Amino acid sequence: MNKTKLKEFLDEKVIQYNIPTFIESDPIQIPHLFSLKEDIEIAGFLTATIAWGNRKMIIKNGYKMMEIMGNSPYDFVMNHKEHHLDTFDSFVHRTFNSADFKHFIKALQYIYVNYKGLENVFTLNATKNSLQPAISELKTIFFEIKHLSRTEKHISDPLKNSAAKRINMFLRWMVRKDANGVDFGIWKSISPGTLSCPLDVHSGNVARKLGLLTRNQNDAKALAELDVNLRKMDKNDPVKYDFALFGLGVFENF
Repeated sequence: MNKTKLKEFLDEKVIQYNIPTFIESDPIQIPHLFSLKEDIEIAGFLTATIAWGNRKMIIKNGYKMMEIMGNSPYDFVMNHKEHHLDTFDSFVHRTFNSADFKHFIKALQYIYVNYKGLENVFTLNATKNSLQPAISELKTIFFEIKHLSRTEKHISDPLKNSAAKRINMFLRWMVRKDANGVDFGIWKSISPGTLSCPLDVHSGNVARKLGLLTRNQNDAKALAELDVNLRKMDKNDPVKYDFALFGLGVFENF
């Protein structure tokens, strides 16, 4: 199909999938449990961190994470004592284990105390056209404190050619805003036009079939190519097409 028809097709799919009922089957339901900005941020960040593999298991373990923190993630992050982290010992999601979880809590506290929160880290390190350098800087900051080297693999670095799917998804949740109530749009200091699509096997395969992506690997170079093509269709809200690409791949086996 030509560019006009392609845009019309994808716009229709955005309308189809960017609706409140999408929340019911998606990990975004975890941060939707909360109304405090910092609770939403932390719940979203932790949930996005484990968002690979079976979606039902992601959601189940997302709820488990919140329960371990007394369903008050920001209060737990800011006020926990070392012994409170003992309750994490039974937690595991694939290769993300209790030791990783404990570091994430400590690193989040470090960021809120020393960098004025997650939003500020991304805002200060974003460029005019991209949040990928800010993701790389987040990883640097996240591991400024003592940590196990194994935990570093749980935050991707776009400057080392990662598509950083999970953090880009988290950023979509925090930055993108529309009237449909799926994404939160609570970070006002970042333009939705700088967001990148969470690129995974589903969205990547659909994008290739539609001619939006030619590169075979789902890496940072592929993400940059997809960014260009999605921004041609909507420069102000390019990642709304994540709903279309994901929906076509997961729900329609496109």
